[in-house]
Formats: sequence, C-alpha cells, structure tokens
Amino acid sequence: MSLLDVPVLITAFTTLFVIIDPIGLLPLFVALTQGMTAAQRRTIALRASLLAVGVLLLFGLLGEAVLSFVGISMPAFRIAGGVLLFLTALDMLFERRTKRREDQAEEEEDRPDPSVFPLAVPLMAGPGAIASMILLTGQTEGDFAMTAATFGVMIAVIGIAFVLFLAGTPLERAMGKTGINVVTRLLGMLLAALAVQFILDGLADFGFVSGPL
Repeated sequence: MSLLDVPVLITAFTTLFVIIDPIGLLPLFVALTQGMTAAQRRTIALRASLLAVGVLLLFGLLGEAVLSFVGISMPAFRIAGGVLLFLTALDMLFERRTKRREDQAEEEEDRPDPSVFPLAVPLMAGPGAIASMILLTGQTEGDFAMTAATFGVMIAVIGIAFVLFLAGTPLERAMGKTGINVVTRLLGMLLAALAVQFILDGLADFGFVSGPL
C-alpha cells in the first residue's frame, strides 16, 4: 500500500471513531449493564463488538444492495433505528430496565441482554456507521488492499470500544449506585434526542422535513 493511501485511512479512522464514539459509549455500556458482574460484562462487550464488526463488514462488502434486496432504503433504516433507540431511552428514563433486572434476579437466563440491541445495533453499528462503511468502501473503487485496510480501520475502532468496555466494572464502583442512576437518566435523555435525530434525518431524506436539522 502506498503512502498516498495513508491520508485516506486516517480519514476513515477519524470518521468511524467520531460516529461510533467509543469514549461516549463507555458510560452508556455501564448504564446498560448496571449490576452485572465483570464476567457478564466481558461476555456482553465481546459479543456486541463481534456482532458490530460482522454487521459493518456485511454492509461494507455488499453496501446498499443488502437493503435494496429486501426493499429497505437507508432513510427507512434510520427511522426504524430511531424508533427502537427511543424505546430503549424510555426504559432508561423511567428505570423500567432496572426494575426488570430486580424482578429477574433469580432467573439468570431471562435477564435482558443488551449486546445485540442496543449495543451492537444501532449504537455501534448504527445507520451512521453503516452509511460510512458503504461510502468508505465505495471510495476504494475495488482496490482489494485499500478495502481490506478500511475494514482493518473499522475493526480497530470497534476494538478500542471493546477495551474501554472492560473498564466498565471499576467505573461503576467509582460512581456508586446513585451516580449510575443519575448518569442513566441523563443518558436516557441523550439517547431520546439521538433517536429523534435519526427519525428526523430519515424524514428529511424522504422530503417530509425541510430546513436545517
């Protein structure tokens, strides 16, 4: 790979790092796995990371063909992701997630597992990350080396998120139960706003919303 390709890879890393936001996902991961053991968190972090890599690889390789094959447009995908994310935000705001965990304290198998949703999709491999992978791999114009390097950059960003997730248990201890509850509520608000933004972006793409978003 020539040195001329390095700026492209730096751009790809910056784009994916900002969109996936591993640092911003850490407190959210702590809130979603509140009360779990370190071993459970490691399992969830690994599963979420692997699933996110798989989803982004799929869309990076096949692009919009995946969505068009089943008749789904990217705006529709954004709206659907926003609705699902908003439901999770409501759970966090009204502590329904915490109550369910307490009710199921003795039913380990039935505990909610956030690794697939919302961690892997849509937080790590959301519409923004999927669209970015489609765009970034499209810019390689079939160059195998650059395509592979772009996938490597994506895996590196997900890897950073995974390493940060491993710090979830000590962070929870430092914040305490009250601190986690406060952060959970605040993040619930942020998630709700993010969900609305996803929906508005999708509606804007369909032409139903005009003006700056």
